Amino acid sequence: MQNSTSLSSDLMQTSIYYSKAAEIGRVVLVFPIVLCFCFFLYLIVVMLHFYFTSPRVKEHARYVLFAHMLINDTMYLSVALFFLLAAMFVLPIPMAICYILVTLAASSFKITPYNLAFMALERYIAICFPLRHVTLCTPQRSNAAIALMWVIGLIPSLADFVALCKSVDKNFFTLSVICTRESLTINDLQKSIRSFSLIISLTLVALIILFTYVKVMLVARQISSGGSALKAAKTVMLHAFQLLLCIMSLSSSFTEPYFRDYIFLFIMGNFIICMCLPRFLSPLIYGMRDEIFKQCIGKMFPKSLKQPCCKLRSNKLDAHDS
Repeated sequence: MQNSTSLSSDLMQTSIYYSKAAEIGRVVLVFPIVLCFCFFLYLIVVMLHFYFTSPRVKEHARYVLFAHMLINDTMYLSVALFFLLAAMFVLPIPMAICYILVTLAASSFKITPYNLAFMALERYIAICFPLRHVTLCTPQRSNAAIALMWVIGLIPSLADFVALCKSVDKNFFTLSVICTRESLTINDLQKSIRSFSLIISLTLVALIILFTYVKVMLVARQISSGGSALKAAKTVMLHAFQLLLCIMSLSSSFTEPYFRDYIFLFIMGNFIICMCLPRFLSPLIYGMRDEIFKQCIGKMFPKSLKQPCCKLRSNKLDAHDS
C-alpha cells in the first residue's frame, strides 16, 4: 500500500514537472541567468580583446595568468550552463560526448583555484622580492605554469577514465543519458579519486593563499609607505574569498538530499551562487581594481571592440609590477 502511494505521488510530481506551467516557470528562471551570462561574456570579450591587442600587457606575468583565468572561467561556465539547460529540459546526450564535457568541466573547475594560487604567488614575489620579480615572473614561466595547471588538472580525470573503463563494456559509451556526474559514476574508486584530488587541491591552494597573505601583510607593516603591499594583500584576500566560494559548490552533493522537494530551485541557486558568482568576481577583482583594465571597462561599448580600449604608457605598466 505504501509502495503504491509512493508510486502515485511520483507520477503526480512527474506530471506536474512536465506541465506547461512548469515549463514556462523554467524558461522564466533561465532567462535572467542567460542574460547575466551574456553580459559576463561581453565583459570577458572586451577585456581579452584589450589583452591580445596590447603587446605591453602581454609582457607581464600577472596579466598572462589573468587572461588564462578569464578563458578558463568562461569555458567552465559555458559547459555548466549547457548542463543546466540539458537537465532542465531533459535533453539526452551521447555518453561519449557527456564524458568529454564532464571531464572538461571537472578539470577547469580544479584549475580555477590553481590559477588563484599562482596569481597569489606572483603578488608575493612582487612585494617580498621586488628585485627578482622581473626574472622570476616572466610570460614564459607563466605559460609553463598554465601548462602545469592543465597537466595536474587532467591527471585525476585520466585515472577516473581508467577506473570507468574497467567497470563497463564497450557499449557503455554508445548510450544516451541526461548528462550528470552521477550518470558517469559506476564504482567507488571513481568517487575516491574525485574526492581525494579535490581535497588535496583545495587544501594546498588554501595554504598557499594563507602563506602569501601573511607574508605580504608582514611586509606592508615593515615599510612606511605600504600602499602597494596593502593593495596586494587585499587582492590575495579576495582570491581567498573566491576559493571559499569554489569550496561552497562542493557542498551541493551533501545538501542535495535535504532539498529533494525543491530540487529545481536548489540546482538554480547552487548554479548562481556557487558556480557563477566566483567566476563573475574574477573580472571585477582585476578589472575594477586594476587601473589598466579599469580604463578598458570604462569604455565598454560596441566601438570599443573596433579599437584598443586605452593607450597605455610604459611607466604605468611598470608601476603595476611593484
